[in-house]
Amino acid sequence: MKLKLTFSALLVASAVSSVFARQYWEPDANGGITWNVSDKENHSDHIEMAGKRVASVLRYGVDPSGAFTIDKSMVWPMLRIIPNDTRGCIMRRFGWDPLDAVTVNGRPLLNEKVRKISLKNALEVESDFNNGYYGSWKLRRSYFTSPELPTLVEKYVVVNNGKKNLQVEIPGGGFTVATDPKKGVAGSYSIQGSTIGAGTYYLQPSDSITFYAQITAVAPGEEVVVADAEAEYDARKGFVDNMMSSLVLETPDPVIDKMMDFAKVRACESIYATKGGPLHGPGGESYYAAIWANDQAEYVNPFFPYTGYDYGNASALNSFRHFARFMNPEYKTIPSSIIAEGDDIWNGAGDRGDCAMIAYGASRYALARGDRKEAEELWPLITWCLEYCRRQINADGVVASDSDELEGRFPSGDANLCTSSLYYDALISASYLAKELGKPNGSQYAKQAKQLRKNIDKYFAHDVEGFDTYAYYKGNDVLRSWICIPLTVGIDERAKGTIDALFSPRLWTENGLLTQAGDKTFWDRSTLYALRGVFAVGATEKAMEYLKKYSNTRLLGDHVPYAIEAWPEGGQRHLSAESGLYGRIITEGMFGIRPTGFNSFTLSPRLPKDWDFMNLKNIKAFGKDFDILVARESPDNLKVTIINDGKSSVYKISDGKSVAVKL
Repeated sequence: MKLKLTFSALLVASAVSSVFARQYWEPDANGGITWNVSDKENHSDHIEMAGKRVASVLRYGVDPSGAFTIDKSMVWPMLRIIPNDTRGCIMRRFGWDPLDAVTVNGRPLLNEKVRKISLKNALEVESDFNNGYYGSWKLRRSYFTSPELPTLVEKYVVVNNGKKNLQVEIPGGGFTVATDPKKGVAGSYSIQGSTIGAGTYYLQPSDSITFYAQITAVAPGEEVVVADAEAEYDARKGFVDNMMSSLVLETPDPVIDKMMDFAKVRACESIYATKGGPLHGPGGESYYAAIWANDQAEYVNPFFPYTGYDYGNASALNSFRHFARFMNPEYKTIPSSIIAEGDDIWNGAGDRGDCAMIAYGASRYALARGDRKEAEELWPLITWCLEYCRRQINADGVVASDSDELEGRFPSGDANLCTSSLYYDALISASYLAKELGKPNGSQYAKQAKQLRKNIDKYFAHDVEGFDTYAYYKGNDVLRSWICIPLTVGIDERAKGTIDALFSPRLWTENGLLTQAGDKTFWDRSTLYALRGVFAVGATEKAMEYLKKYSNTRLLGDHVPYAIEAWPEGGQRHLSAESGLYGRIITEGMFGIRPTGFNSFTLSPRLPKDWDFMNLKNIKAFGKDFDILVARESPDNLKVTIINDGKSSVYKISDGKSVAVKL
């Protein structure tokens, strides 16, 4: 089905013809996306949403009869169970539907036809019911997680759109579960589902009635709170509006703009109020109340300063504090993951290059955050991790590690391309940070980075399947998606061959990059890194071609609206840090922001030839609130305007060049 052009003529500019997957959704005038359901159209999907004390994966759809289907997977990250490990929290999947017992004029809710499903603040569904003699009505459903309570809130509105009076009976009830006290860290937890607003109502034509339901869980001694559904909806809406009104992308392509909006929501909502402080969790019905050196330190933490989300920045700083607990004089590796609200660790894959990940993320975060006090606190962690990596340098001058972030799913040899590339970038960021903090080792780090770059090329450069690119590890003779990593850190010696390899049929599919040529596994994180890297080295047209394809598939296709983790292993879960990686395609890729100080950065805008402008507004990084406006003045020249504190600074540069900015 073709994308409907109901979102103004702007949609014509999005590359509809380049989309591989079937599209069900379209951007709507409310700032979200909508699936306008056609007769006899059936489809199912799932989406994760979260608040500080709960997460929920909603599996929903329209069945062949036209009726709505849903089940609700609930996760309470701080209700810990035994064993108290990575997945050690209460998780339950419910088919309970408070509508099952509702009657209208003495009849159950039959003959449903879903007309519209929308996503923005909530999962919202509009349906028609036509039961002839027994009346007709509309039903609006809304499902969303509370920002603060451990609760999934449901809202139902019945509207009499017929000519007959309706008697609507809403029974009370629900369910209560007391979990096994022997399996709970704190004993038996109480899980409750309840209908709010039960009663009998009489609706004349055009009248409506609203009632609610909730699913919640509490620890022993904790009182179940009945949510004020309207207040909770306003709070959820306020959070989403805040995310979508900061770090605002404006381009001629509304699909990319909207994908960016949703990316900010997913990246920032999945932060849990644990006893160990705010911890950003990947999600996916697996990973909560825990942090990882890749997902948090490497992927999402460097993104938070740009959003201006205080709780996101707090979670980033808190995660680095947790990793810093494990620094030691013997330079034994820091654990890959800190789990169970900070009470335990996971290090099951050995050294994955975790110290390179942490140094990379912490130094980029500190610069973009622009907070001297935080940077001073993070400096010992950054320098310790850099020294750890230096001690792992092998005889060929690259960094050895036991594995990489894929943890042995695919071979990585004794030294892999990813670890050395991240260490290289961390050295560069640390050299900038040392200068800002007045530390003596900045020039040393810059010198080490320069040598490491040469060593990376010498050790990893290789002809792989006919492409002048990189062997991911020594002896690797099959293309791997992570050959994109050097591009993201500005290593461009093998850029052409690498880009050709990435977008060849050996690696690129309709779902982005395969992890390894000839395999079926794909992880969005490598696709997201690749798109950022291709922009970073100036292959703008190629990067934009594939960014459009990817964004249309993820935002408007058959599984929306976020970046995903892995298939088939993860079932395309909406892990939250991947959305941070999408945001970094924009900040570090398209706009080419590279922090160089607490209030300075280089800017390398990558404006596609068929775009006249691209803007990034309400950027909250470097302790400021500023805009970047990029306009094409001629085929080969750009005008860049920085608006900061009401003052404009204008730079005129050749297309493909960089400018040094000081706020």
